[in-house]
Amino acid sequence: MKVISHLSEFIKDGTLIARSNTLAIAKVGAPAHFFFYFLFSYGFHLPYESLSLRLIASLLCLSALIKSRLPATIQPYFPYYWHFSMIFVLPFIFTVSLIMNNFHELWLYWEIFMVFVLIMFVPHWVMFFFDLCIGVLGAILFCMVSNPNLQLHPTFNIPLYSIVFVFSILVGHAFSFSNWQSMKNEERRKAEEKNLVLQAMAGGIAHEMRNPLGQIRHNLDEILQELPQKNSANDAVQVTPANIMTINKRVAQAQMALNRGLHVIDMTLGNFRNNDISLRDFNCLSAAASTRKAIDEYGYASEHERQLIHLESSDDFMFRGDENSYVLVLYNLLVNALYFLQTIPNGRLDIRLEQGEAVNKIFVKDNGPGISSDNLSKIFDPFFTTGKKGGTGLGLAFCRRIIRSFGGDIICNSEKGKFTEFVMSFPVLDKSLIDDYEAKLYAEYRPAFQGKRLLLAGSSPDNLSMIRRQLIPFGISTDEASDGAQAMNMIVSSRYDLLLADIDLPLINAAELAQKIKEIGKEMPVVAYTSSKNPVPGKKLVETYDIDTWISMPPALSELLYALKTSLETARETLKESLTGKTVLVVDDLDFNRRVIKTMLNKLGVTILEASDGQDALDKLKTHHCDLLIMDMRMPVLDGFEATRRIRSGISTYRSIPILGMSGNLDNASLKMARQCGMTDCLIKPVKLKEFLQKVGSMLKNEPPIAL
Repeated sequence: MKVISHLSEFIKDGTLIARSNTLAIAKVGAPAHFFFYFLFSYGFHLPYESLSLRLIASLLCLSALIKSRLPATIQPYFPYYWHFSMIFVLPFIFTVSLIMNNFHELWLYWEIFMVFVLIMFVPHWVMFFFDLCIGVLGAILFCMVSNPNLQLHPTFNIPLYSIVFVFSILVGHAFSFSNWQSMKNEERRKAEEKNLVLQAMAGGIAHEMRNPLGQIRHNLDEILQELPQKNSANDAVQVTPANIMTINKRVAQAQMALNRGLHVIDMTLGNFRNNDISLRDFNCLSAAASTRKAIDEYGYASEHERQLIHLESSDDFMFRGDENSYVLVLYNLLVNALYFLQTIPNGRLDIRLEQGEAVNKIFVKDNGPGISSDNLSKIFDPFFTTGKKGGTGLGLAFCRRIIRSFGGDIICNSEKGKFTEFVMSFPVLDKSLIDDYEAKLYAEYRPAFQGKRLLLAGSSPDNLSMIRRQLIPFGISTDEASDGAQAMNMIVSSRYDLLLADIDLPLINAAELAQKIKEIGKEMPVVAYTSSKNPVPGKKLVETYDIDTWISMPPALSELLYALKTSLETARETLKESLTGKTVLVVDDLDFNRRVIKTMLNKLGVTILEASDGQDALDKLKTHHCDLLIMDMRMPVLDGFEATRRIRSGISTYRSIPILGMSGNLDNASLKMARQCGMTDCLIKPVKLKEFLQKVGSMLKNEPPIAL
């Protein structure tokens, strides 16, 4: 048993089966053996050559390519096959040719060549001598069996050649051992470096997460204190308006803290992903809208942090890229800048957009401590970090990789003690590309706005005129009000599908309007817009929880259309119309996740079925009518990908059922797998309520699946 154990250890240490090795064997070894047969037989007219041995050697060389395609259960046994191939292809064939050609001078040289090649592929000295001896002894045995009457008359100086042969082995192995040690040291260094990065990452996550989690716990404690205590069944329970306001405020602050925690996770995962976004996933994006989204959704540690940021977005432009990746780039730049601005009394972070003839740019500049000239050239290098506690040195490397995948670049300008400025550049898009993009937007959103009537409320004619121009192609019926009182009167006397109002509307502002609309029992979504260049204050967000969503002026076309469409489709009346009477099958191995989805749907007239894995879902579909599947992608027994694949490939009533995939880590590989297996759409967990309801409502508007 010990011998087998040692042999297994030797094979493990002495086997380097990198992809480069298998490619070299296949691309060089296979054709070389085939070519040598004709070269030595017809070129040099040597007495002995074997086509059958050469063909076997060529096939063994080509078979090295199958390693990556072998099942996981067979992979552990491949090293044994690899060594068998090495023995046959190198010492066996070369020694057979040497002996059968009566130690021809040419083959004496090739035998020494064989030793060096074998050392390269088998660097461990024990395995090298094992393979060499087995190959040579096998060759001698083969020659004795295949030609018992073989007469050998070597004419070379055997002792002298033996010295050269042994010295070649020793020198070759000395160099090989040196390289092997270097590789081991490099592997050890990388392992230590990786360990340090993981330690830094763990420390960074722990540091960043403690603050938001502490805030959530504090806010939950305060909510419990605001709730009246019920001592007995006869005690009356009263909740005052002050209690409600405090509870709403604490809930909003807890949500902000939760968002910050989720952003820490998103940035960490994004920084560790090496795969760039596929070009086919790119869209035309508004730089202003995407930048505002990152600023507004960033999880600020405090209201003070939120107010440090100033955006100048009047010089908007379009670029091609992936919005989620761009938002993560901004998060990385924001988290770095805000960290260093903590100690600056008059800290400020300015973000400015600039159009150019060939290149458009986004400037992110802070008046923090700056970066020394020695470090400035290294800040985009992976694992380089300076100054920031718990930094991994991956954030800026991630930013550069993403921006370059967009066809642009990012550079940093800084002066120690004065400022740091990151400049992202993007190629100017052809006008035809932008026109095509806008035409597709109008075509995509037209059905959602058909027959709708909107009320626009604002004191600035320029803002109202800008919004009207963007909505003209839809033929939407719009009325206008210049103040809140006029808007309220129009809402009472007429029917509107949506109110789009300035947050600072005179007389009655948008938040008060939204509250009054609910008080009179009207179900109408309210979208607010603001002209402020700074992020919306957290206090104002708390005061306006009745408002559906926000947009900033001037709005990008995609930003405006998405806000209006989402608000229209998630209005309670619209959702009830889409969802009432529908049956949804929720598939997740965690009971908590199923409860969350049930909570979001159970007030909308939906019948909810549950399944704990993909196989359970398939069984449920055989016996229950369903209109929609909401399915986790990663589950035991049968995951969401395979379950979807079986549904789409089967001949059943539910082959065309809409399937919404859910995942806690929706990376590019997961998205690709979701598309390939046939999922209709995907969301990342934890889901945002409005986005979730909008997707579910949109998917259930389709006709029920038809039996095939």
